[in-house]
Amino acid sequence: MLGADKHSQPSGALMDRRLFIQSALAAGASAAVPAQYGLAASFSMLTEVAGDFPAVSTDRKPIMLEKSDLQALSDSLRGNLLLPGNDAYDKARRVLNASIDKRPAFVIQPSGVADVRHAVRFASDHNLLVAVKCGGHSFAGKSTCDGGMQIDLSTFRHARVDPQSRTAYVAGGSLLGELDRESMAFGLATTAGTVSHTGVGGLALAGGFGRLGRRFGLALDNVKAVDIVTADGQLRRADAEQHPDLYWGVRGGGGNFGIVTSFEFQLHPVDRQVFGGDVYYPFSRSKEILDFYREFALTAPDDVYCDLMLIRPPGGEGAVVGMHICYSGPLQKTEEVLAPVRKLGKPAVDTMAVVDYVRLQQSWDNTDPRNTGEYMKSGFVNEFPQALADLLVEDVEQHPERSLFVMFQHGGGAITRVPVDATAFVHRKVALNSFASVSYPLNVDPAVHIAFIREYWKKIEPFTDGYYTVDVADEPQSQVHANYQANLQRLREVKQTYDPTNLFRLNANIAPQDSG
Repeated sequence: MLGADKHSQPSGALMDRRLFIQSALAAGASAAVPAQYGLAASFSMLTEVAGDFPAVSTDRKPIMLEKSDLQALSDSLRGNLLLPGNDAYDKARRVLNASIDKRPAFVIQPSGVADVRHAVRFASDHNLLVAVKCGGHSFAGKSTCDGGMQIDLSTFRHARVDPQSRTAYVAGGSLLGELDRESMAFGLATTAGTVSHTGVGGLALAGGFGRLGRRFGLALDNVKAVDIVTADGQLRRADAEQHPDLYWGVRGGGGNFGIVTSFEFQLHPVDRQVFGGDVYYPFSRSKEILDFYREFALTAPDDVYCDLMLIRPPGGEGAVVGMHICYSGPLQKTEEVLAPVRKLGKPAVDTMAVVDYVRLQQSWDNTDPRNTGEYMKSGFVNEFPQALADLLVEDVEQHPERSLFVMFQHGGGAITRVPVDATAFVHRKVALNSFASVSYPLNVDPAVHIAFIREYWKKIEPFTDGYYTVDVADEPQSQVHANYQANLQRLREVKQTYDPTNLFRLNANIAPQDSG
């Protein structure tokens, strides 16, 4: 059986990949997740509003919230309303990308659907800027804001599985690890990212790549229904029969239409034991490994998931090229299926072995504490031509403070066999999801590093066709709209129906139909 070499240990430089591998996935969350905060009496000092309160409107103009209105909102909640100046507020407002440091006017931590409805109605009535945070993933910081209301769903988590119908019922603030753990207890699973503390909402509404995506499609392809609080504060169920337009739109339209309070996922039988791990090679072998990957990734069977990573630490010393693999097919076929990988020879690092699927899903959880500044560009790759491989191994400008991470996340398979108009996710030709990210110390001027990755990305971008909406950063509205391609018009119509004032705009935003 294929397995890791007991004597093969990662060098210090190779271990440095733990500092930024997850930033390229944009798929992490704070190590300390706010928990339920005990008795409401403990929060009396947090929720007592001292006076009128400054905030910003949806168009970021200054407004003043009356003391009585904000106090009434606080009193209506079973969960928490957190004000600046308290530790709980500071924990809630932060997102994983440490270079994002925004300060909402206040934070709502709902305990259930009623709290979400109260919060949304308040925001709508006061034309208040709203950010929605689940796992804190948003690489560009879309799940927090300056001066608005942040709705932090970290106190609204639960997952339950019905093994007979192979359905998982997941609360809107849940993390993927909860879905994986409860599902695999019955020998079931669905596509659920690659990092277990990813928020279900951000992943499943935008797309949802993962180690099982080539077998079962994107996470959103496995969403059977959602309960969603739309901009008018109403709770709606959206599935193939009820509000089918909304059901279509949320599967690829992200958080544009409201706050999902509950997901229903289709589950599939999956063996608990899979074969997976990492192999890393010296960067001097990059051309060889890239040539191999171009062939292997694009022709592999659906039960093989294989990512490619190129890692250049600060100064370029110890750069490596590697692959992360998950084979979820019959274990007795592992040798045969992964024989091409072994023909590459002994890697510098080899962690591949038979592993519990839930454990593999957690294997990248602690690889990046996100204590650096980060900036990323991304795009979908439908083909992997030689010209793209060649530019990836070209020498790049080295910097003593800067890490460069390039990754190709495996797509294809079942993802591509869904019609373009079946869901709002239009990028069905995607073979690989590519990332290029730069990391740098928090105490330096980020401008030079951001400029570097933008210039670097200009070489890769011509080979891409659109991008993953969860990675949207500072793209202009025209580019965001263009990314929805053939599904844009229908998405704008759905937006007009359920959020005509564009209350939910901190996302890869879809302007309502009537907004021009």
